[in-house]
Amino acid sequence: MRSTAAPQGPHRRRLLLAGASLFLLPGCASLATGGGGAPRKAGEWPVYGGDNRGTKYSPLDRIHRGNAKDLQVAWTWASPDDAVRAANPGLPLGEFQATPIMVDGKLFVSTAFCQVAAIDPVTGATLWLYDPGTWKHGAFTSKGLIHRGVAYWREGDDARVIIATGDNRLIALDAATGKPVPSFGQNGEVDLGTIGLSRPLARDPVDLFGTTSAPVICRDVVIVGQYIHDRPVIAEMPPGDVRGFDVRTGALKWTFRTVPRKGDYGYDTWEGGSADRNGNANVWAPFTADDETGLVYLPGTCPTNNFYGGDRPGDNLFGNALICVDASTGLRRWHFQFVHHDIWDYDLPCAPNLVDITVGGRRIKAVAQVTKSGFTFVFDRLTGQPVWPIEERPVPQSELKGERTSPTQPFPTLPRPFEHPGMSADLLVDFTPEIRAEAEAILANYKWGPIFTPFGTKPTIQTPAWVGGANWGGAGVDPETGVLFVPSTSSIASMALDETGKRVAGANETEEIAGSSRVVTGPRGLPLLKPPYGRITAIDLNTGEHLWMRPNGPGATDSPAMKPFNLGWVGSTGRTGPLVTKTLLFVGEGPHDPRYAKKVLRAYDKATGEIVAEIELPGHTLGPPMTYEKGGRQFIVCGMGFRRQPHRLVALALPA
Repeated sequence: MRSTAAPQGPHRRRLLLAGASLFLLPGCASLATGGGGAPRKAGEWPVYGGDNRGTKYSPLDRIHRGNAKDLQVAWTWASPDDAVRAANPGLPLGEFQATPIMVDGKLFVSTAFCQVAAIDPVTGATLWLYDPGTWKHGAFTSKGLIHRGVAYWREGDDARVIIATGDNRLIALDAATGKPVPSFGQNGEVDLGTIGLSRPLARDPVDLFGTTSAPVICRDVVIVGQYIHDRPVIAEMPPGDVRGFDVRTGALKWTFRTVPRKGDYGYDTWEGGSADRNGNANVWAPFTADDETGLVYLPGTCPTNNFYGGDRPGDNLFGNALICVDASTGLRRWHFQFVHHDIWDYDLPCAPNLVDITVGGRRIKAVAQVTKSGFTFVFDRLTGQPVWPIEERPVPQSELKGERTSPTQPFPTLPRPFEHPGMSADLLVDFTPEIRAEAEAILANYKWGPIFTPFGTKPTIQTPAWVGGANWGGAGVDPETGVLFVPSTSSIASMALDETGKRVAGANETEEIAGSSRVVTGPRGLPLLKPPYGRITAIDLNTGEHLWMRPNGPGATDSPAMKPFNLGWVGSTGRTGPLVTKTLLFVGEGPHDPRYAKKVLRAYDKATGEIVAEIELPGHTLGPPMTYEKGGRQFIVCGMGFRRQPHRLVALALPA
């Protein structure tokens, strides 16, 4: 593991902590666990992840195993984006990835086009709508127009809805009217394209970066990360600065530089001064905060050029690191880098989960981070000390002349991986001896090996691939039991690079992040690997052990290729997020498996994984569902809408 002291070179890293920079925590009053400046009321969902801890948990119990089967659609809300798209057919497609919040008796949600709406939580009627016009600038991500949510803050009668838009504006809206708050920034807006950036841009940044996730508000500071294009768009890509703004005035309070400048901690992990000319390492995923301590946890992504690091020798802090900063000052308290010198696009795609656990009789305020690689890392969230040992193990090295990969990578000893890390012949499909032999013949066409096998000039298999493992829907956790619930997918892809790191075109190309890549398929129309291809894993964070694992749906089990083998559920590759309540776990199926994904929301027994109920939906779930109580009824709301599919919210409830 990486040393706690300032590095003496890129590979001096064998101590327990990873770059911890610990200060005494200042004395502070306990703030709301929901975030936003007001205590969380019973029945509310005031933050994107349920609370600032990112638990995706609600203590509501009106819906339980005895009546979940009776859930029915209570109302449907159509996104106003559909009307904008109909009037402007040239607009790029988007995805409705948002999860609403419910606070002070109203639902608030953002749309793929960054419109903001207030909604009646009982009827689904629109109360007000604000359109910042972000869509007029066109796509601000490689996937088109997407956005995940808003934040809420209240002090007395001053209640605000905060959105950070895809065209780089931080906007404060009056929660009662939807109108910009004049005292915030300039007429309700702060320019995220210029203010507080460590490396000013010489051009309009809208087609370079924007914000897609909901801000986090902690200690009256609005903290904002940003999405930056995965593929280099200009010669010097912008660095992934994280910034904190005063929630009342919009004034900049601090900037945390994820790509260090000269003199900053971590600068010498970018050898040859490469930090001066490289960017990304941004925080595009949602992040979490501990209101009691005032600490914020930032899940970082990979530096510029996801699959080649010849232009950035060294470990490249703070790329691919979980970074703990002080909400009031932006000062780093500790960090841990999950991938040194990333060339696999193994960025941290989701918010870490904060939960208190008991390990060996000792109570620990913990933070758990799930990953694309299938690993779960667990730390003391105050100190950065790993709860279970994390070992630096040797990994395969790059064969490309210009690339110098890290000789080791961190492996957690507990919990066990929730996906198979790396390629092994034992994973090959083997429904019959003949099929197994054909799978072996296919595998022989590729370079393959354990996790962290670098891409080479021969097509190289990566599993889980960059869209696999845990993704942006993240995990949920039950704070009463310390059990973590992780939806994940088992993806397998390959890519070849030339000696300069350029991607070599091949068959079955996809533009999903990687550019020229191949989806690896198996014999006779079958996948190359054995099922499941999507799963849910329950992990007891008190012991580090898996409680249960089950496929997340039937998937292609009834397809012509698989049906003869009577396999049962093989799992869906559709990505989505979980909802945890006092009584049940709810997980749907995402839209990324269009032939076989089911349009359902399933209720699971949290202790066993048994399916309690399956509720039909008009579409696939995309963002994590949420729940709230209003008028004596508990509602569960699912967002859906993938590209050309209708964008909407669907609320479920028991019959009135």
